[in-house]
Formats: sequence, C-alpha cells, structure tokens
Amino acid sequence: MSAHAIDIQKAASLARLKLTPDEAALYESQLGKILDYMDVLARYDLGSVEPTAHAMPVHNVMRRDESRPSFTQDQALANAPKSSHHQFQIPKVVE
Repeated sequence: MSAHAIDIQKAASLARLKLTPDEAALYESQLGKILDYMDVLARYDLGSVEPTAHAMPVHNVMRRDESRPSFTQDQALANAPKSSHHQFQIPKVVE
C-alpha cells in the first residue's frame, strides 16, 4: 500500500464526482500506486537532461506558403451548375 495520505473523497469532490465506497477504495489504491512510481522516478538524477515537450524531434512537414498560379474566377465557376454575382450558387439547406 502507498505511504502517501490520499483524501480520495476530496479529490472526487474537486472533480465533481460522486464515488461509491468501492470506487473510492479502487481509485485510492490506483492513485497510491501512481504516487509510489513517481517516488521511484524522483530517485533518478535528471539535472543534465534537457527538458523536452516531445520524446522525438518534431518538425513542421507543411510546405511553405508561397503564391502560385491558380484559376481565375471565371475558370473556377466554369463547371458550377449555377453561379450568381461571381459566386457559387447552391440550394438553400436551412429553413
């Protein structure tokens, strides 16, 4: 069992949860195991390890936003079933 004093009912109250006594006992046990493992991790000297947000380097894979040739307004509307005032005209979908 965990050496940590855990007030599971207080934590449940803060999270706006209503726990049965069986649930409270289960969650208290699980939370105790998590805190025990945190004690194990705290024993390691991580002073020389640089803090990171991700385990692996993350790179932006999106292309650069550069202007390129595109359709003219008339070309874009050429295959539209209906257009009005240089815009696509679609059937009304809301009453």
